[in-house]
Amino acid sequence: MRRAVCPGSFDPITNGHLDIIARASKLYDVVHVAVMINMSKKGLFTVDERIDLIRRATAEFGNIEVESFHGLLVDFCKQRDIPAIVKGLRAVSDFDYELQMAQMNNGLSGVETLFVPTNPTYSFLSSSLVKEVATWGGDVSHLLPPVVHEALVQRISER
Repeated sequence: MRRAVCPGSFDPITNGHLDIIARASKLYDVVHVAVMINMSKKGLFTVDERIDLIRRATAEFGNIEVESFHGLLVDFCKQRDIPAIVKGLRAVSDFDYELQMAQMNNGLSGVETLFVPTNPTYSFLSSSLVKEVATWGGDVSHLLPPVVHEALVQRISER
C-alpha cells in the first residue's frame, strides 16, 4: 500500500491545501493529513475543529486519513510506515525553507519529500491571509471549501 502524508497546521484548510491533498490522493493509496500541533501558537480553530473540517472537506476523496500530531513529522511517518511527505510549493521562497526541511527529514529517517507546484490560482494563498481578509469583511468564499467558509464566518462573528 502506497502511503504519504500532507502535513500542516491547516488553520483553516484552504482550497490551495485541498488542491495538494487531492493531487496526492490520486498518486497514493492512502494520504494522511497530519494536523501538526504547535503549542506556541493559538489557532483560530481548535485542533479537533480543524480535523473535523478537513475530514468534511476531503470526504469525497475516499482515501484520506486525518489526525493530529505533536512532535517531529518523521516520527509520525515512522509510527505509520509512511515513506513520503507531499508538500506544495507556492514560490521560490517556499523552496528554500522546504528543501532544508526535506534534507533534514531524509537524514533523520530516510523519508522522502515530494514537492508539488501549487496551482497558479492558489499561488498567493495562505491561511493567515485568508483569516486577515475575512476578519476585515473581505469575501474569501472562493478560497475555501464551503464548509470551511461557513465555519470561518461563524468564528469571526463570535469574536
